[in-house]
Amino acid sequence: MKKIGILGSGIVGQTLGSGFIKHGYDVMIGTRDIGKLMEWATAEGEHAHTGSFKEAAEFGDIVVLACKGTAVEAVLELAGASQLAGKTIIDATNPIEDAPPENGVLRFFTSQNESLMEILQGKFPDAHFVKAFNSVSYLKMVNPDFEARPTMFICGNSEAAKKEVRAILDQFGWETEDFGSVTSARGIEALCMLYCTIGLRDNRWTQAFKLLT
Repeated sequence: MKKIGILGSGIVGQTLGSGFIKHGYDVMIGTRDIGKLMEWATAEGEHAHTGSFKEAAEFGDIVVLACKGTAVEAVLELAGASQLAGKTIIDATNPIEDAPPENGVLRFFTSQNESLMEILQGKFPDAHFVKAFNSVSYLKMVNPDFEARPTMFICGNSEAAKKEVRAILDQFGWETEDFGSVTSARGIEALCMLYCTIGLRDNRWTQAFKLLT
């Protein structure tokens, strides 16, 4: 049984953690405050574990980043480069500034020509980052109930890591569109800005993207 370590104990981390448990994985969520996960761990039972960021990174065969973009570098440092080396890292983060949106449009702290995932891959070169789950609400991350399968856009430098993520996305009810190397995270992260504009302006958070060919 594959083990999943999740770095981030908010609603995204808990939603994905529950989704992995639903599909037969053991999960440990890493957090600075284990107390905030007591209800989640009790509800999910014997396959749900909690610990520090380092413990979660060590626990997981695959690691999921599910924290604020402004905190993700610090979280990865606490997890430890040695715990991340050689592992698939599913990156669900976005470079959202701690500032209010402008007319419903989020502000990013990265430039158009550099993504947050590129920065993280550069700082942790021995880990295999794959962008996924960053452009959909937590409400629709796991087995969303649309008439057709929505599309999850992914990218990353490791073909083996992307194959692992594609298998997870298939379990979670998504079709996958692979946009190649880590550079494509620039466009995929920008989809979060587009997605959230609809949510922030119209309070619609149950949509998803679908690629038609």
